[in-house]
Amino acid sequence: MPSPAPRRAFNDAVTRFWSFAAPAYDAGFLQRWVYRPAQDELIAALRSHRPDRVADIACGTGILADRIERELSPAAVYGVDMSEGMLKEASSRSSRVQWLTGPAEQLPFDDGSLDAVVTSSAFHFFNQPAAVREFYRVLAPGGMAAVTAMSPRLPDPLERLSGLRWNPAKQPTPSEMSTLFTDAGFTVTDQHRVARPAWTLVVSDLITVGVKRSP
Repeated sequence: MPSPAPRRAFNDAVTRFWSFAAPAYDAGFLQRWVYRPAQDELIAALRSHRPDRVADIACGTGILADRIERELSPAAVYGVDMSEGMLKEASSRSSRVQWLTGPAEQLPFDDGSLDAVVTSSAFHFFNQPAAVREFYRVLAPGGMAAVTAMSPRLPDPLERLSGLRWNPAKQPTPSEMSTLFTDAGFTVTDQHRVARPAWTLVVSDLITVGVKRSP
């Protein structure tokens, strides 16, 4: 089912920004201190699960998808992003990863065609309930979804007053993340804060891992 018009407008705005910003995304300090700790957690989750077919959603310039291919050697690795600028950078990084265009809410995969889906540091841009349902759809029974997401350590008072369940910069709490997964049909098998150096703890993110139940 197509996403509502406000969602498409937000997706388009994000896509335009990252198409412009793609070259700066690979800055060493940004990757090392902001993005790599969350990516390390996803690599560890994948290593434990040992999937054959893996997709990195909102793959950006392909750093994580390339690491998955090089470090874990699954049968197939896909990097999916809506930004042509990001995918252009990604395609120059690896010819072994298959780079695809599409939003998290409408993935370019058949039902049950993947063994693992991961996404890092982009979940706040998604329509989160729709994206998690889509992760469930594309996974085979026993498949794993692992999401790292910005997650506040304290409740957002403005959100509590507004009563909004989702907004275009939503940073879910641990319990909200668990609910998103279980509502989609997943069994949550792990959830913890991403391990970071003490001086970078201003970045408060969470990894949640769920497994698609067998019939």
